[in-house]
Amino acid sequence: MGDVADLDFKNFKESPVDLVVGGPPCQDFSVVRGPSDERKGIDVVRGRLYAQFVRVLIHLQPKVFVFENVPGLKSANRGAAYKAILEDFTELKIRWEEIKRLTGNHYRSTLSSYSIVFSDIVDSAFLGVPQKRKRLIVIGAREDLLRHCSLFDLKQEAERVLFGRGSLLGRYPLTPLEVFEGLPLPELDREYKAIMMEYRDLEKGLPEERIPRWENFKKLTFDVVRDYLALNDIAGNDSREADKAFEEHRAVLKKLGYYNSRVEGKFFLDKSNILPNEKEAVLERLKMIPPGENHSFVKGTRWEVEGKGMSLIYRRLHPLIPSYTVVAYGGGGTWGYHYKRDRGRLTNRERARLQTFPDWFLFSGSTSEIRAQIGEAVPPLLGEKIAEVVKIILTEISGTGK
Repeated sequence: MGDVADLDFKNFKESPVDLVVGGPPCQDFSVVRGPSDERKGIDVVRGRLYAQFVRVLIHLQPKVFVFENVPGLKSANRGAAYKAILEDFTELKIRWEEIKRLTGNHYRSTLSSYSIVFSDIVDSAFLGVPQKRKRLIVIGAREDLLRHCSLFDLKQEAERVLFGRGSLLGRYPLTPLEVFEGLPLPELDREYKAIMMEYRDLEKGLPEERIPRWENFKKLTFDVVRDYLALNDIAGNDSREADKAFEEHRAVLKKLGYYNSRVEGKFFLDKSNILPNEKEAVLERLKMIPPGENHSFVKGTRWEVEGKGMSLIYRRLHPLIPSYTVVAYGGGGTWGYHYKRDRGRLTNRERARLQTFPDWFLFSGSTSEIRAQIGEAVPPLLGEKIAEVVKIILTEISGTGK
C-alpha cells in the first residue's frame, strides 16, 4: 500500500494485463456531501488524481479498464471534468503530454487508446441492491484489440447487464425489510403491520402544522404488498408480474445468503452487529420521526435539531422503500436509523446488508472504520454485474485471437 503517485513503472516488465479498476477520490465530486459550489472536481489537485489512473493505463495498457465514481462527476464544472476524463481515455497519445506534466514518468514505446464500451450512471437498485445508490461507471477496451469486434454489440450487452434489462428489479426494487428479515415481502405482512402500528399514536405529539405531513400514514392499508406497490409508484394491478418479481427477490436473498436468516440479534465475529448505545434524548427524538422521514419532521417541536440542514440527519429507513445512500462518514445524526420505533442507529451489519455484502464477509477495524469500509464500497451486486461485462469483453477479444 502507498501513494500511487510514487509508483515508478520504468522497472515494470511489459507483461500482459487483463484489467485495471480504479477511480479518483470522490469527495470533491459528491453531491451528497455538500452544495454544488463545493463540487470542485478537476479544478483542485486532489480531484486531479484521476491523472494517476490515466498514467496506469498508459504504462500497463490493460485490455480492459473500469473507472468508478460518484454521479456528481458527470456534472462537476458543468461537465468539463467528465469530458476531460473521457478524452484522456480515448486520446491517450494526444493527452499524454498534458498528463505527464502532472504525474511525471515515461510510457511504453507502443501506446493504444481506449474505446468506451460503457459510460453512464448505474442505479444499484435496478440490480437488486435495496438502496438508492447511483454510481458513474466507465468501461473501456483497448482499441487495437477491438479491430475485429463489434463495438456496437459490446455496448448493447453492457447496457443490458448494467441497466438490469430483462429483470423486474428496476420496477420492483428489493427493500430493507426483506434483507433484514430474510424473506420476500408477501411473507412479511405480519412484521410490516407490527412495525407501522407502533407509530399510530404519533399524531398526538405533533404540533398542528406538522399533522398534514402525517397524512400519508392514514393512506396506509397495512397490507405489505399493496403499500409496497403504492409507495414505490408501481402502477397497474398485474398480480402475475408482481408474483414473478417477488420470486426474483427470493432468488437475490438466497444468492446473498440472507434467505430465512434474520439479521437482528445475529452474532458476527467482527462485532459488526452490536446495537449502538444511544442517548435517551436521541431515542426520544427518534420516536417522533416515522419511517422515511428525517429531522425536519420534528422542526418546531421540543425535539428539533438546531442548525441542521442536511436531509440525511436523523433519517429513518422506510421498510418498503429502497434505503437512502449508505454514507461512510459524518457526525451525529448521519449514521442511518432503523425503521422500528424503539431502534436507533443501524448496526454496521445492517448497513452491510443494505450494500449486499454477504454475511460470511467479515470486516476489520473499529466501528467507525468498518462504517467507512461499508460506505465507501461499491455494492457487491453491482460489482458482480461490472465483472460480467468485463468477462463479455475479454471473451470477445480472445475470440478474435488477440
